Amino acid sequence: MTTFPIRYVEPVYRPPSEADSLILPVTNGCSWNRCTFCEMYSAPQKRFRPRDAQEVLESIKRCGEQFGPDLKRVFLADGDAMTLSTRRLVAVLEAIRRDLPGVRRVSSYCLPRNVRKKSTAELRELKELGLSLVYVGAESGDDEVLARVDKGETFATTREALEKLQEAGVKRSVMILNGLGGTALSRQHALNSAALMNAAQPEFLATLVVSFPYGDARLRGNFPDWEPLDILGLMREMELFISALELNRTVFRSDHASNWLVLKGTLGADKTRLLQDLRGAIAEPEAAPLRPAWARGL
Repeated sequence: MTTFPIRYVEPVYRPPSEADSLILPVTNGCSWNRCTFCEMYSAPQKRFRPRDAQEVLESIKRCGEQFGPDLKRVFLADGDAMTLSTRRLVAVLEAIRRDLPGVRRVSSYCLPRNVRKKSTAELRELKELGLSLVYVGAESGDDEVLARVDKGETFATTREALEKLQEAGVKRSVMILNGLGGTALSRQHALNSAALMNAAQPEFLATLVVSFPYGDARLRGNFPDWEPLDILGLMREMELFISALELNRTVFRSDHASNWLVLKGTLGADKTRLLQDLRGAIAEPEAAPLRPAWARGL
């Protein structure tokens, strides 16, 4: 029996667009792990720690021996590979280049705080070695919402990180959480998130609907008056968000399993069409192509 060349600690997460990628853990868990809306790395076995450096390099070598040049993409897991030192990341990227010569894209989740700890020159070095895309969970551009959910970031700190990545040539896929501000902060969440995106002009933008498969008690600890938006409220928030976006050429996706209404396009070219789709669904929700609750996979 062939043994898989990587040791995983469940559960393992990756962005939807990394479905065909090799998931390569270089850390365990998330280096922040305080966001009250997130339970991804709350299990005891997901307590944060860097993966042993030698184990990572040996895993890469075994993948090369087992899969040869067939692998085209690698995603560095878990929650934030960028918390590792540049020296550690360089070693990983050099090993991928050496042992997995077919790889054309390396990507990672990325916390803004860990980008700010690295110089532009360091980020440019990582880009030259193959780290071409990072997924930044901005979640919101509103400082009040960010504080309520203990994100540990602000509009300004997230913008700084996104601009530094752009300067280094690393592509950015930014995630905003639809509904994160609840009913009370929905408007400012939408408008300030749009303002952050307008300032950063990311290459990719995705929206997910905030959800709580394990309950919302953790969120309410610092946000006791939080009340969820219903489906109509979520779509109205999305309409406000997209209306306020002034993006030059950003690939937009709202097709995660959590999204009720699937939206895809390029902003700003498809802004008018996306708003028409949203407004039509808001006007006649019973006729809208909404994803059934059972298919949301949450």
